[in-house]
Formats: sequence, C-alpha cells, structure tokens
Amino acid sequence: MYKGQLKSWNDKKGFGFIQSNGLSQDTFIHISTLKAMSRKPKQGDFIYFEIAKQANGKTRAVNCRIEGVIAKTSTKYTPRVHKNTSAPKSKKIVLLVIIAIGAFAYQRLDISPVSSPAQHPTTTPITELPSKANTQFTCDGRQHCSQMTSRAEADFFTRHCPNTKMDGDSDGVPCENDSRF
Repeated sequence: MYKGQLKSWNDKKGFGFIQSNGLSQDTFIHISTLKAMSRKPKQGDFIYFEIAKQANGKTRAVNCRIEGVIAKTSTKYTPRVHKNTSAPKSKKIVLLVIIAIGAFAYQRLDISPVSSPAQHPTTTPITELPSKANTQFTCDGRQHCSQMTSRAEADFFTRHCPNTKMDGDSDGVPCENDSRF
C-alpha cells in the first residue's frame, strides 16, 4: 500500500492526482474509489492507496482511503416491502364468487331439506286434479317447467307425456321451485 499527498483535485469532475515519494509519476484517483469515506477529498489530503494498471498502460489508484477521515458505517440496504393491497380485495372477490355459486347450486339443485306436503299449502297432489284438466292439454313435446304456463299444465305433462323433466326430486310435484306458480 502506498501513501501520497493529493496534489490536485477537480471536485466538479470527481478526479485528481496523487503525488507519492515511492512512485516516479503522479497517480490518477477517481471519486468512486473513495465512496466509503465520510467526506470528499481536498487538495493536500494524505491518501493511502494501491495501484492498478489500466488497459492504456497508465496507473490508477484503487482501494483508497483518506488519512484521518473515518469511513462511513456500512448500513445494509433493506428493501421496502410493499404490501399487496389487491390481496384482500381478491380474497373478497373469491369469497363472493363461491357464495354466488353456492346460492345458484342451492336454487338449481334444490338442496333444501325434504319437506312434508303440509309445508306447501299451494301444492295439490296429482290425484286431486280435476279430470277436465286432462282434456284441455295435449302432449306436444314440451319437457321443462319454463315451457309451461300453469301448474295444472305441468301436472298434466308429468302424468301423461313421456320424457318430461319437471319433477327433479321425483316426489310427484312438478315445477315446485318455479316462482311463477
């Protein structure tokens, strides 16, 4: 390691030259080699340094420190951790989607507990249908509740027409989840 005095310093450009008794010529120094120091160098400072040869054959000072000036305490960089603010929102969205799917399945698949006929006072068993209702409807290929215009029509199609899909739970009451009837 060499010791020399800073002969010249250009603060605007961030470089200068060190004159050392152990070397035949002045040595170039750049501010980047002094980044660990607590202050910038001044002309006349004594510098401890090592020599590195550049590609053009000139020498340059490396691993430098200023005599009498303390080095900066190294503070480790800790990156800021940004909370993902969309995470709580996405959890709420997923929860709402699950609830919507559950409600749809509950309505479509009629997952409700089996109830007795006393709980459905508007529903009349098929055996109590008047016989004249049978004469006003004919099997015309309709199979679903959405195609029916009344509960009596749905009852007729369930009893007399093939391939109807209106009594999902096979309890003899067609279209029981259809709010129109």
